[in-house]
Amino acid sequence: MMSRHHRSSSICGGALIARATTILALCAIVSTAIFLPVAMAVDRTKFRTCQQTSFCRRHRHGKSKRLYDYKLVSESVQLHNVKDAVANAAASSAAVASEKRGLLSKFLGGYSSSETEQLEDPFVRGPPAIFTAKLVNVAPLTSTKLTAQTYGDGCDLSKMNFEEELQLSVHLHEDGVARIRIKELMEEDSSVRSTPRWTSDELVLNEDEMVAVEEVQAISTNPAIQEKFDESESNNKMPTVEVKNTVSSLIKRANVDSASNNDDNFIVLTYGSNEEQWKLMIQIQPFAVYMFRGNEEDGPPIIAAGTNGLTHFEVRRSKECSTTTTSTVNQIEDKTMNDAAADANEDVDRHGGKEVVGYWEDGLAIYADGSREERKEVAEEEDEVDKGEGREERRLEEEEFDTKDMWEEKFGDHSDSKPYGPMSVGMELTFPSSTHLFGLPEHASSTQLKTTAGMDGHHYYKEPYRLYNLDVFEYELDETMALYGHIPLVVSQSVKTGTAGAFWFNPTETFVDIEETPQAGGDMDSRTHFMSESGIVDLFLLPGSDPASLYGQYARLTGRMQLPPIFSLGYHQCRWNYRDEADVYFVHSKFEELDYPYDVLWLDIEHTDGKRYFTWDDKTFPNPIEMQKKLGATGRRMVTIIDPHIKRDNQYYIHKEATARGLYVKDKSGNKDYDGWCWPGSSSYLDFTVEKVRNWWADQFNYDKYKGSTPTLFTWNDMNEPSVFNGPEVSMQKDLLNLNNVEHREWHNLYGMLFQRSTAEGLTQRNEGANVRPFVLSRSFFAGSQRYGAIWTGDNAAEWSHLQIASPMLLGLNVAALSFVGADVGGFFGNCDAELITRWMQAAAYQPFFRGHAHHDSKRREPWMFGDETMVRLRHAAMARYALLPFWYTIFWQAGVSGMPVMRTMWMQYPDIPELYSIDDQYLIGSDLLVKPVTSAGATTSYVLFPLSDCWYDVDTMQRVELAGAPGSYVAKTVESGIDKIPVYQRGGSIIPRKLRLRRSSYLMINDPYTIYIALNNELKAEGTLYMDDETTFDHEKRDDYGVATFSSDLSSSIIVQNTVTLGNKSALQESKEERMIERIVLMGIATEPKQITLTTLSSATAIPMEFNYDEESKILVIRKPDVSALDQWTMNLTP
Repeated sequence: MMSRHHRSSSICGGALIARATTILALCAIVSTAIFLPVAMAVDRTKFRTCQQTSFCRRHRHGKSKRLYDYKLVSESVQLHNVKDAVANAAASSAAVASEKRGLLSKFLGGYSSSETEQLEDPFVRGPPAIFTAKLVNVAPLTSTKLTAQTYGDGCDLSKMNFEEELQLSVHLHEDGVARIRIKELMEEDSSVRSTPRWTSDELVLNEDEMVAVEEVQAISTNPAIQEKFDESESNNKMPTVEVKNTVSSLIKRANVDSASNNDDNFIVLTYGSNEEQWKLMIQIQPFAVYMFRGNEEDGPPIIAAGTNGLTHFEVRRSKECSTTTTSTVNQIEDKTMNDAAADANEDVDRHGGKEVVGYWEDGLAIYADGSREERKEVAEEEDEVDKGEGREERRLEEEEFDTKDMWEEKFGDHSDSKPYGPMSVGMELTFPSSTHLFGLPEHASSTQLKTTAGMDGHHYYKEPYRLYNLDVFEYELDETMALYGHIPLVVSQSVKTGTAGAFWFNPTETFVDIEETPQAGGDMDSRTHFMSESGIVDLFLLPGSDPASLYGQYARLTGRMQLPPIFSLGYHQCRWNYRDEADVYFVHSKFEELDYPYDVLWLDIEHTDGKRYFTWDDKTFPNPIEMQKKLGATGRRMVTIIDPHIKRDNQYYIHKEATARGLYVKDKSGNKDYDGWCWPGSSSYLDFTVEKVRNWWADQFNYDKYKGSTPTLFTWNDMNEPSVFNGPEVSMQKDLLNLNNVEHREWHNLYGMLFQRSTAEGLTQRNEGANVRPFVLSRSFFAGSQRYGAIWTGDNAAEWSHLQIASPMLLGLNVAALSFVGADVGGFFGNCDAELITRWMQAAAYQPFFRGHAHHDSKRREPWMFGDETMVRLRHAAMARYALLPFWYTIFWQAGVSGMPVMRTMWMQYPDIPELYSIDDQYLIGSDLLVKPVTSAGATTSYVLFPLSDCWYDVDTMQRVELAGAPGSYVAKTVESGIDKIPVYQRGGSIIPRKLRLRRSSYLMINDPYTIYIALNNELKAEGTLYMDDETTFDHEKRDDYGVATFSSDLSSSIIVQNTVTLGNKSALQESKEERMIERIVLMGIATEPKQITLTTLSSATAIPMEFNYDEESKILVIRKPDVSALDQWTMNLTP
């Protein structure tokens, strides 16, 4: 939607003010505001920079480096028996399996860690640790000592000045993934470290597929450590000479600093199988980790962690401190008191004694007299000048350490009490011989991550990438500012080291610096520096070695994309807001009249009774069931918006029951339900981190509770960052508590995903047998969101620049395995002209989620609003989408199986062509369609980069593109792209299914026959897949009721096309064979006309002659009405 601008009915209809005169005055102001022109400019005073965020300011550029020097304690090293640990984990899993609930459990469940580890840390899940050890901070001046010195002798030094000890555990997966987990060492006599820090394994990780490696070989030239390894029953012993050679070789390959490269300073863990092995080299002091692919005998590590001394872990410490003995502390206390007094006076002056009755989304007050608070111009803080302070050569004097805001932090009018003090964790990761990093969505920037730090200030961005889910109004482009959702995954692509990645599993606020550093021999390394506000160091290293391997590893780690119902892959029509049922019927009938295909019509918040979700406005939508049934009769669905803020109205049944059951997020005291401001006015927010709350929310979608809902009604989750108009940075205070007394700062970035998850479960369980696939669109997300539905890029604008950034942003989301994504066609804010809407519709037809949407101040922009000529162009783009629905559906199925993204960067398919790595204005759908959106006004030609590993065919003309060059390289070619043309090309060597009969919805296409398009490669071969099921239910999972047709063509063997069928079960789809017919086969790139084509089937030994047409000029052969089913096995041969 939505979010933004002043929604008149959210105030006028919300019963915010008791007096009628006040309501009238307020509504008058709002009514004036909504006709103001939209100006896209983010209000930067609402959002923090690194310099305004204490933990980032404290640790960026190595400023705290001298406070941390971690050493692995050799005496604490333990190598655990893998098989016993796995057996214990399986038993633990069986014990808790019966307690797990959730209709999407296939995407959630798994086994827990060993019983011993569970007792130590009840939150950890997945394969148990194979290696553990203690880490100690041996820096002369540590963070806790600095705190003790700063806060003086009045502190209890036994609590403030202690040895910083951490627990390291290494968990190794059979697919090569290595988990490096560092947490505080718990102490029974500590008031703050007697329990582990909260982590979210159970909410995020895909435990079912996280399988432990069965064999590990541990070696060290350190005699004491090797003796421990030799005593372990699970360790395979290695001759001493071989141990020495292996360790020395890895140290050399890692180019370890000379001060640390003593062989005895390292431990090597080798794991995997004979076919594929990996090596993890652990440096004892200073602690660091290097990952190698075990089958490679030379070359650098693929990933190194902690090698530049930027690892930090601020252990929890007591806040008990007397302030009566030290002048430093007295000064701090005086300043705090003075600031508090100043703030009180400022608050009085700010409102001038006026009564505050509400807030706008920008946090400014609404007064009882109908006026509105004016924004004060705030001078922007001057950020420190970045001149490469992150380099390891920097030295800081002790007095330069930043101790500001460690115990309390203020931003704007909001204070964060920080009851546990500073709790930040961080680590730098190096990707040797790589200059191309990707990931860390969501940012309105290029797909490739650009530098934010470096030598002498030579880098692209000043600010690090920020990962903190926020409702950013009118976001700007080419920025590292946080947006609606985030995934802390970085992927490296390099010719030398292949594909590798790192998942920084931490849902707290995080900043990430990107830096390129030169190495000996001319290579450049890429370095990332993760800095998180809290949590633990929980790092998953993904070894790749190619894109397919890496995305398989990530899918096993965070879950697989659920196959969506096919209607959700069609066109969605949305607006804030369709006014009433008459408006809905008019829009629907106009699509019908124009034979314009669409599948879903959406309703924004105005359809509700005063922003009370799960309700309808009985004046504008008095008959919602009848409305849904009328649209459903033509195969159309509807979507209504349901946001997480719940109107605080004791007569509203949702709020009444949630309050009575105690399901809301609490204030920082833990005693009261949190009260924030959003569209309904005063609102509370459900605690989706707790299972009973998620279950209760899911129950609200039952048809007997959500009155007016039907099986054709689905859901849109917006504002779920969560957005709070009067909160800090338009969100919740960090010191709020969930129902388990865990601070909001720990789970902030999970909120939107858990909200979407619970909604998806509700839409599933509402149907008998829980057997209909849900559809839920969410704005906010985290790692694992791919399991629950679609995501869109939020409130974009009707500007060419926003069309241009759409592809890079969507590719960035796909890099993080979030594939079902899209950008609002035409832009949310502002107005499109005919050319912009045409180019946007053409582009979005080749992007995963396909929705048109607009702000209520925007002119109506349904396809017919731009004149007949433009409507025809828009309809042509939509028809191209619908013709390809069998292909899209197959690609989505393959993405769920393999983990590979639907919308792919060029490097995902062509990792051996480095010139394509940074390209983000063209992309691939699956492996077979190359798309180059036209994103500039007045363009008549486009510049396309064609990989020469394959040949390419224009999808409109079916002609092969003339290209010259060596295989393994690429050619840049200027192609025609007038207003009626978007450059799209089918890869030679592929076979793509289409349905060509014009229908008005996907529902009406289900029994239509297929046309198979075969594009021959240079070897005159091709292959492709068609996935088939009922397109709606979970029968493809529950009953294995699906079929896969695998088409292949090989003219060198006289095979035009052969179909091999795989059925999920023997009876799968058997009754629907006649509904899966192929009506046409098109063969592109055949040089000569065959004399004869014959068909053979399993049921007939007789070869049946086929009728065909051949065009010598175009080199296209067409077989019409072959009378074969995609669910039967058959072969068509040619006679030359």
